Amino acid sequence: MSGSTLLRGTMLLTAATFLSKLLGMIYVIPFEALVGDTGGTLLSFAYIPYTIFISISTIGVPLAVSKFVSKYNALGDYYTGRRVFKAGMSLMAITGVLSFIIMYSSAGLLAELSISDDAKGITKEDVTQVIQMISFALLIIPGMSIVRGFFQGYEYMEPTAFSQVVEQLVRIAFLLVSVYVVMEFGSGDIPTAVNFASFAAFIGAIASVGVLWYFWRKQKPMLDERIEQQQETVDISMQSLFKELLTYAGPFVLVGLATPLYQQIDSLTFNRAMAEVGNGEIAEKLFGVVNLYSHKLVIIPVTLATGLSLALLPTITKSFTEDRRQQLNNQLNQALQIIIVLIFPAVVGISVLSYEAYGTFFGVTIGDGGTVGIEQQGDLLRWYAPVAMFYALFTVTSSILQGLNKQRFAVISLGAGVLLKLILNIPFIHWFGAKGIILTTGIAAFTAVILNLWKIRSAANFSYKQIYKRSLFIIILTILMTVIVLIVKWLLSLTGLSYENGRFQSLIVLLISAGVGGVFYLWVAYQTTLLERVLGNRVKVLDRFLKKK
Repeated sequence: MSGSTLLRGTMLLTAATFLSKLLGMIYVIPFEALVGDTGGTLLSFAYIPYTIFISISTIGVPLAVSKFVSKYNALGDYYTGRRVFKAGMSLMAITGVLSFIIMYSSAGLLAELSISDDAKGITKEDVTQVIQMISFALLIIPGMSIVRGFFQGYEYMEPTAFSQVVEQLVRIAFLLVSVYVVMEFGSGDIPTAVNFASFAAFIGAIASVGVLWYFWRKQKPMLDERIEQQQETVDISMQSLFKELLTYAGPFVLVGLATPLYQQIDSLTFNRAMAEVGNGEIAEKLFGVVNLYSHKLVIIPVTLATGLSLALLPTITKSFTEDRRQQLNNQLNQALQIIIVLIFPAVVGISVLSYEAYGTFFGVTIGDGGTVGIEQQGDLLRWYAPVAMFYALFTVTSSILQGLNKQRFAVISLGAGVLLKLILNIPFIHWFGAKGIILTTGIAAFTAVILNLWKIRSAANFSYKQIYKRSLFIIILTILMTVIVLIVKWLLSLTGLSYENGRFQSLIVLLISAGVGGVFYLWVAYQTTLLERVLGNRVKVLDRFLKKK
């Protein structure tokens, strides 16, 4: 895959993932208005273990299939890739059912571990029911994911992109309608409403399956033709195929668990640790602020890394398999620079405009000591935003290692991060309150990223010299952008516009400040040819808006 094709696949998956995440963030606005912080926290208690169970149920097979198919396609062996796909589908059917049974039956235990004895507002029975409702999606997700992985192995990204968006649209529509009906026309019971919200994951998965079935029927003649034209069929035993597939898959499942593992550690330690220092009454609300609402905002920039990692895996695998070292070096350079040039200024922007962003999406509440207000919410978002940079880099560097056949090391780096998180979480909560879980997540993710970058350098004989130079320039541009944003905020404050005056004024300040800062960064990056050097000739489409001097 050439650099431009890599960029096309990246942009397609990024656009789909971005739209999915954006929808996932926007729906939280009416959801929060209907069920409040309590409902958000209750839903997060279900989604965190659910995400972990998804990773376990798929055991990394979908992405492993993507790598496997890409490898054998590069060798001209399409038949072997199809055999692995069929075997993987059977395996996913089994693991999906088993994961559903385990999660459904262990919901009470998970609730027991998550809720402290003196918790207020949420009961263990509430958490148990929500976890059980969301577990139904596990029956469908594994099989759905492997179809996406198979298409990605052919460097065909449209099925993944469209199915992601449709899944999210249907899920959100069902979620909001059902929650609204319960709260406005039904019992008005928050746990009942959240039960429907969690079941929406199952409804969305069904819609995604429908989209993938359409693409499968559309592409199957072409896929069959490639197998029929294959001159020589390699007869590899199913045992050998599974051994190779699971060798790829094992590390994938653990790498995919990075963020949910960090959040699950928070879920198991936060409430009790906060209660130990006398903050038990507000612990549940603060947990929702960090791990549901703020997370929805900071994860938006990470969508680029998600799309890039999905496009990277078959690409790097192919270059590595065909021993095209120069092409591989160019792909690694482009992948890492895309992350830095686009995500770094984005996370800094979210941090600088944290109060306005939180107020815009989730409303403005002035705290009075006993309640959680915008002062704490915005402050937590400000600290959490930079962590998104490490999330993104870990996602992409792990995908690079997998393409280089060094996927086992990604497990080591993740393990180091999780170990640090486990050791530091409770002491940091005692010392820094809710900020403690943000700081430990940042330390854990940063450690994993540094280890991955070190391994990439040694495994691919890769030099970071160009990335260092570009990064320094990007940092300078971001500092200038930050100054511009702060000046704009100050000028707006002179007119009386402030996030403290409610959601509407928060939105105005956010749009104007972010708009001016974003245009400034984009303009300077374009004028200095930074965007063209990183993203290629495709950015020339901006000529009509940002003509070079």
